[in-house]
Amino acid sequence: MGSPAFAVPSLLAIHQAGIKIERVYTQPPRPAGRGQQLTPTAVQQAAAALKIPPEHIFTPTRLRDEVLADLLAHPCQMVVVVAYGLLLPKALVEAKTCINLHPSALPRWRGAAPLQHTLLAGDAQTEICIMQLDAGMDTGPVYSRTPLTLPPDMSYGPLHDYTSAVGAEELVQVLRQLPELKPVAQTGEATLAPKISAADRVLDFSKPASHLHNQIRALAPSPAATWALPPALHGEVLKVLKSEATSTTTQAQPGTVLGLQGPALQVACGQGSVLNILALQRPGREKGPAAEVWRGLQGSV
Repeated sequence: MGSPAFAVPSLLAIHQAGIKIERVYTQPPRPAGRGQQLTPTAVQQAAAALKIPPEHIFTPTRLRDEVLADLLAHPCQMVVVVAYGLLLPKALVEAKTCINLHPSALPRWRGAAPLQHTLLAGDAQTEICIMQLDAGMDTGPVYSRTPLTLPPDMSYGPLHDYTSAVGAEELVQVLRQLPELKPVAQTGEATLAPKISAADRVLDFSKPASHLHNQIRALAPSPAATWALPPALHGEVLKVLKSEATSTTTQAQPGTVLGLQGPALQVACGQGSVLNILALQRPGREKGPAAEVWRGLQGSV
C-alpha cells in the first residue's frame, strides 16, 4: 500500500527480494499537470512496469465496506504500508500484520509530513523507522531504527530520496526476519507532523534568519517557501528555493532587501539577523540564482 514516489523504492525492493506481491493498493488517479489529465500515482505506474496484473492493482477512495471486506477475506497475512495516504481501519491492523516505513525518530513527528517537520524544527538527528501499525496514527511498536545525521543545509528533496532508498532496504531486512523479530514500544514525548499548508509556506521575515533557512530547505524543491513582494514589484509571489543563514547583523527593518552579495540576495530578518537567498523562481518561469532573478524583477518595474 503506497502512493507517491517515496513509496516506489519499497515496492521495487520487495519485488527484487523475491517476496511475492499479491496485491498493490494505491490512491486513485487524479488530475495533474497543466492539462489536468487523470494521472496514476507513482506506485501504480511502477506496479504496471513490474508487470503486476491490472486486476491485482486496487485504487479505492476509502478502505471501507466491500473494499475492506474483500481485503480481510484475502489469505495474505502481511500488509506493507509506505506513504499510502489512507488511515488503515482498526479491523485491518488487528486482522493482519501491517508493517510501515516511517522516516522520523518516532514518537517524534508522527503524521503525514515527518521529513518536512524534521527540517522545519532544525533537527540535527533523525531516524528511519520500520514499525508495526496499530489503530493509532504512527503509534505502533518499532522493529528497527536507522539513525541519520542531517547536514545543516540538507533540503527536503535529497532527504526524501535518501530516506526512501535506505528505508526500502531496511524494510526488506525486517520482512526477512519476521516473525522472529519483535517490535519495541515507542517511548518519549510525541510530536505531530501534519500536512504542509499554504500558511506554512509563507516566509515571515520578522523571524530569525535561521528559522527562515530551515523553512526554505524543508519545502524545497516542492511545494517551496513563498515570498510576497510589495506592489512596487508587481506584487509577485516568488518561490524561495535555496538560502543560507549568515553571521552578518543589521539594524534594518525585517524584510528589507539589503542588496546583492555575489549570487545572493541579502534580506534583513528578525533579531538583527540576515538571510542570504540563493535561488528564486518567479511565477511561470524557471528558477535561477537569486541575484539574477532580482535584477530581472527590478528591470521590469
